[in-house]
Amino acid sequence: MKTVLTSCSAETVVNRSKFLSFLVPYVDFEGLQEKLKKEHPKANHVVYALRYLNEFEQIVEQSTDDGEPKGCAGVPALNVLRGEELVNVAVLIVRYFGGIKLGTGGMARAYAQAVKDVLEVADLVPYEKQVQYVFETSYADVDKTLYQLKQIGINQFERDFGVDGVQWRVTGSQEQVDALVKTGIK
Repeated sequence: MKTVLTSCSAETVVNRSKFLSFLVPYVDFEGLQEKLKKEHPKANHVVYALRYLNEFEQIVEQSTDDGEPKGCAGVPALNVLRGEELVNVAVLIVRYFGGIKLGTGGMARAYAQAVKDVLEVADLVPYEKQVQYVFETSYADVDKTLYQLKQIGINQFERDFGVDGVQWRVTGSQEQVDALVKTGIK
């Protein structure tokens, strides 16, 4: 299985219709469809497909046609994600109608091509299960801890500033968490 860590985009043109594809990590998906609708008010549709692993390590899939004929937009996009064995990702496609009707088959091929085009520019990485690790530090060790997290490559973290110190909740691969523990952080 593969995933993406950073967002990317691509443009596909089919019979004068323009398709803007956005491939994002699943954690960045929330609210993105509405944001794209606001940024592209003249676009006819904002279709999406997503795949993610739930807490039981089961693949959850979802897609929408956003007004396109049923099964002609979201499902073809989802099928490309399935074929590439991508998890914890979402793809959103903004469509500007170009005046030429594509038909249901042409539309399905166009949406699938839009996803393939964004995958060509994406930086796909092997999927690693993410684990959470919670620890506390003093206020004096905050900068040192931030530096260690950056060195190890952990960029997902939350901090709660309490009276006696700082509680950290970091998310990373098991290998990254083990490396963090070896630095002496408990």
